[in-house]
Amino acid sequence: MRKPAAVSALLPMFVLGLFVGQGARCYAQAQTQPDAPTKVAVLREPSPDDTSSAKTTVPAAAQPTAKPDPEASLDIAKELAVMKARIEQLEAELKSRTATTASAQPEPSQPAAAAAVAPAKSDATPAPAIASPAVAAVQAPSDSTVAPSKPEKIAPFSDWDWTWLNGNPRNKDTAFDTKFFTPEIRADVTYNYDFNKPIDNSEGGSSEIFRANEIGLEQLGVGGDFHLDNVRARLMTQFGMYSTATVRNDPSYTKGQWQLNDAYRYLSEAYGGYHINVLDGINIDAGIFMSYIGLFSYYNYDNWAYQPSYVSSNTPWFFTGVRIQVFPNPHLKIEPWIINGWQSYASANTRKGLGGQLKWTPRPWVNVISNNYGLGHDDLYIPNRGRIHTDDSIEIKYYDHPERFLDKLAFSFTGDMGCEFGPSTATLAGVSCFGNRKDRLGPASANFPNGGVDPKQSFIGYMFYNRAWFKKDKFGLTLGGGQINNPGRYLVLDPPINGETASSAAINAPYFTGNPGDPFKAWDSSITFDYMPKQWITFRWEADYRHASVPYWTGAGGVTPPGPGGVPYTNNGYPQYFACNDGNSSMQESLSGAQTACGAQGSSVWFPDLRKDEMLVDFDIMVKF
Repeated sequence: MRKPAAVSALLPMFVLGLFVGQGARCYAQAQTQPDAPTKVAVLREPSPDDTSSAKTTVPAAAQPTAKPDPEASLDIAKELAVMKARIEQLEAELKSRTATTASAQPEPSQPAAAAAVAPAKSDATPAPAIASPAVAAVQAPSDSTVAPSKPEKIAPFSDWDWTWLNGNPRNKDTAFDTKFFTPEIRADVTYNYDFNKPIDNSEGGSSEIFRANEIGLEQLGVGGDFHLDNVRARLMTQFGMYSTATVRNDPSYTKGQWQLNDAYRYLSEAYGGYHINVLDGINIDAGIFMSYIGLFSYYNYDNWAYQPSYVSSNTPWFFTGVRIQVFPNPHLKIEPWIINGWQSYASANTRKGLGGQLKWTPRPWVNVISNNYGLGHDDLYIPNRGRIHTDDSIEIKYYDHPERFLDKLAFSFTGDMGCEFGPSTATLAGVSCFGNRKDRLGPASANFPNGGVDPKQSFIGYMFYNRAWFKKDKFGLTLGGGQINNPGRYLVLDPPINGETASSAAINAPYFTGNPGDPFKAWDSSITFDYMPKQWITFRWEADYRHASVPYWTGAGGVTPPGPGGVPYTNNGYPQYFACNDGNSSMQESLSGAQTACGAQGSSVWFPDLRKDEMLVDFDIMVKF
């Protein structure tokens, strides 16, 4: 009786060894098929409620002293013989499939190994229940045999929360989105109280506030982003004050025909482009796109304050041309520009402008931006005068405790430098970046009566803002301000005297001149309180104080000349000439000539009421979806 017992004990061990060897073969075949090991293990895993499996795996080891039954041993031997034949058949099939697979070399996504071993699942013999644990064990590949998976790329600047940035929307969610289009709606309504109380309700010296002591629609924007198959486009309208106040600061449309100021005035953004899946993405866009020189966004909802300081308010809000956004990694953007000029729809002269932006976010609490511009000849009717400018900002969030009442603190600092340069000619005055440079062709002027000088024409300024958020970003408080020094006034916004625009001032500005050497220094400060009950709306209260070294801000008398008989207040259509108090134009560019002309009409020369100081309080409701 011992001999049959020994045979009955050795045969299962022999079969088990064959199965382990067969399992190793399956595993080796599966190495080129990443998905196969998991599928095999799952397919061969015994069911948790399979009681026959438990009964089959335990008795052989747990009952070595039981007396064997000759008939049972004979049955087992027959079953084992059948299993052995089946195993040999499967082994032959596997060898055949391995040879076929090696010659065909299927893609990794094809489940060749899973298909090869799948027939064993349909075999209803008890053998798989004995072999399953061994197969499952060998199917778990070690770390050394599996190639590391390539991390999935993320959209640039998407892995951290940037809603705290000055100049960035604070929406954490998208109101509505589709595969093809993401809509965007903006509304900005403001009431501004000017303590100078101008009689004509007209403000000057700002690219954000235009009317005094009235409720006005600053901007209504409707549009969004289009995106499909790597093709992209963006459209945003600008109805309201932006459609006239922004356009008047660009003189370029005056050159030539087709009235580009009318063609583009209701568009704040309009471009199309293509996304290339290289590095972490490359975008190529052409059209009208936003400029972030000066850090603040063109849209007041995105900003910490309503009226930004001069280095933002007096620098470009948009460009027309081509931009290329290159993302070497998710935290770095390199963006060159090829543009018509400095905030212009067209080119003021023949030479285009070049520039670019560098944006770097090495940590979730810091943002570094550098904008640079050059090459362009941007002064209308002065083709030999070049301009360069650098604008550099840093934003740091230095306190972040969302669980506390005071939950965030951050600051932004921006510094700007620039200048214009070009020699004098027989007909044009020259300017210099570095001091008053001697030039024998330099014409005589009010600032340099003897001539022979190219005056210094430069820009330097800064602004600093500090913001606090309270009660889970429901309230915000911002303190800030800045200074500029801009001899030559080439970046000072022209006051809207008698309907003055940048294009008319390029011909002549009789009241607030912009001649080489004209001085201009200014500083400002502001305090802003925001109530933000939802991420889609901001209620804002702000107080601003601004001072200039020369009379510049609108006073009580206003900046609009009188009509016949003194009323109504209206422009006479000739902002390049001095106006008379009877409502007529003197048609003279010089003061002496205007005095003679107005006197001949029985009148006198009219002057706008300009002040060195301005104090404003504004109340704003801003919505963005």
